[in-house]
Amino acid sequence: MSQLVRDYFELVWNQGRTDIADQYLAEDLLQHNPNLPDGRKPLVDFIDGLRTQLPQAHFEIHRMAAEGDLVFAHSLFTAQPGHQGIAVVDVFRIADGLIAEHWDLREDVPDTTASGRPTV
Repeated sequence: MSQLVRDYFELVWNQGRTDIADQYLAEDLLQHNPNLPDGRKPLVDFIDGLRTQLPQAHFEIHRMAAEGDLVFAHSLFTAQPGHQGIAVVDVFRIADGLIAEHWDLREDVPDTTASGRPTV
């Protein structure tokens, strides 16, 4: 399951291969992101639009974990080279070999932290 999510990030998001999104996303994907409706098509349309505006956008996965039918990914999203980035945690529920449900949280990467450790 973790490899499915890893490949989804690399191929669909980083390479913009939304033509193969059906190999990763259920058609009736349940979406918990407050800005996206349910379904594969709205997400594909969003990715296509984002990559048109930000062709160098990139997710770099820093850690992953899986439990039961859930996969958790902690990553750094950068819009373009030089962008400090956004720390993102995605949670995916896998069913029948596809991503069937998605939750995410994001936070801009700060210049400094109280502990001196990075957020990603």
